[in-house]
Amino acid sequence: MTVARLAELCWTDLTGDGPPILAIPLGATEQHGPHLPLGTDTLVAEALAGRLAAHRTDVVVAPPLPYGSSGEHSGFPGTISMGAEALEHVVVELVRSADAFSGAVLVSGHGGNADPLARAVARLRREGRRAVAWWPQARCLPADADAHAGRTETSLVLALAPEQVRTAAARPGERRPLPEILPTLRREGVASVAPNGVLGDPSGATAAEGEAILAGLAADLMGRVADEFGGQR
Repeated sequence: MTVARLAELCWTDLTGDGPPILAIPLGATEQHGPHLPLGTDTLVAEALAGRLAAHRTDVVVAPPLPYGSSGEHSGFPGTISMGAEALEHVVVELVRSADAFSGAVLVSGHGGNADPLARAVARLRREGRRAVAWWPQARCLPADADAHAGRTETSLVLALAPEQVRTAAARPGERRPLPEILPTLRREGVASVAPNGVLGDPSGATAAEGEAILAGLAADLMGRVADEFGGQR
């Protein structure tokens, strides 16, 4: 199905009966090990928003916001972060400006955006606006999913943009469970626990596995949007 993308429309395309839902992909520009692109999270967010719009004709996909809250990755060249407070304010202002739409779905590909997005949505809802924030969570990921730039994300990028994966450079990183290293990671950053930026092991990643993960994520996103706006799950 054709995906309606806001940047490709004219304003007159949005004047018909029944205002559409605006899906805003939110990513990050941050290190993903020596083998994955800095735009990995944005790539995933765009893909999921596109699948949502292909599934529902009442969804329009906005241009992505490729910066997020990525301070924990600041020890690596190329990481650009606007921080949690700025992200919260940007999201609030974006949704406030989207009065031509029936509501907004914030599709985040970066887990570090979760807290500022939750605060932004709470504020927007207090103002009477329809806003939903969604990001990948454990319920829709494989039981053995790793945290960052490991097999899970490598499989996702192999499914979406295999030419951007530097397979020969892929190496295991820190493989201890995330709860075990989280206090140090939050205090000192990812580089303090994983010098190559990988939290997991990319070995064995495949495009087929990535497609299966994408399907699970997309189904969860579609269900969340149906819960809020009705329509097909």
